[in-house]
Amino acid sequence: MFMENTKIFEILRNSKIKGYYRYVEDILLIHNENYTNIEEVHELFNSITPDLKFTLEQEKDKKLNFLDIPITRTDNQLNFDIFREPTTTDTIIPRDSCHPLEHKMAATRYCVNRIDTYFLDQNKKQKEMNTVKQIVKHNNYETVVLENIHNKTKKQKQDNKKKKWAKFTYIGKETRYITKLFKNSNVKIAYTTNKNLGKLLSTPTDQRLDKYDANGVYQLECPTCNKKYIGQTRQLFTTRFREHYNDFKYGNNKSKFAQHVTKEGHNFGPMNEIMKVVHIKKKGKMLDTLEKFYIYQETKLGNQINDKLTTHSNPIFEVLVQHKLP
Repeated sequence: MFMENTKIFEILRNSKIKGYYRYVEDILLIHNENYTNIEEVHELFNSITPDLKFTLEQEKDKKLNFLDIPITRTDNQLNFDIFREPTTTDTIIPRDSCHPLEHKMAATRYCVNRIDTYFLDQNKKQKEMNTVKQIVKHNNYETVVLENIHNKTKKQKQDNKKKKWAKFTYIGKETRYITKLFKNSNVKIAYTTNKNLGKLLSTPTDQRLDKYDANGVYQLECPTCNKKYIGQTRQLFTTRFREHYNDFKYGNNKSKFAQHVTKEGHNFGPMNEIMKVVHIKKKGKMLDTLEKFYIYQETKLGNQINDKLTTHSNPIFEVLVQHKLP
């Protein structure tokens, strides 16, 4: 931005450039060839700094592609179209995939919005709509979704009220049950999925060489009665386990788990037998929420050792427990 407001601005002004449009690293210049030597402008751009190298593509037969827009110049106007690479396929997220509908419709919505926002004549709009219909059919959708997207886009443009956003990992119908709770609220829902390259190529946390050498949410299970204590720690799990064990050994009565074992006369047990890592997570609101959910789940099952006052009515947790989600 600083470079544009200083050095580039001077070049544009001195070279009598009529129009300058930039999107990320692509720049469109409009000039009158009677007053501007575009080759000299190109050299001036490359002289700004050795860290940047600009390439030049000029119009050919009065045509030029800028981003995905072919621009054709006539005597009195500019005509626009939609450009696709020759290698472009008509494959999008298919209808039968386990993805939220919002993700499935993203590519189609983008195509429909382009038709409405680009300056296309009626014939080109119809041609592009036919292409989009072909894409939709190829991926097993009904073409009526195009009309639904168009109407929904108009409705969203009329709704200027600011809303808060909440993000959910989409796993199927259970996620829909939960997000329905926000239908009449001022919260809009965004979905994410775990099926991406980052997740597929990364090593799962439960395959770490030593999963206790981390922090997050953990569970302690009494080896005698199988009741469970849920806790979170910002320290290592091994450190937190030693704290529970020392409370039991020295009778400090700070740990709910140690209190239970002492009061009932049950065994304490070694770490690898009674401690389970539930979630590896760093500190933050998500860690607090995960701990509350697992306490809520064990409370519903009648297994928890935590203080009963730690659980409160929660409709989202209730949906998760009813559908037996981990």
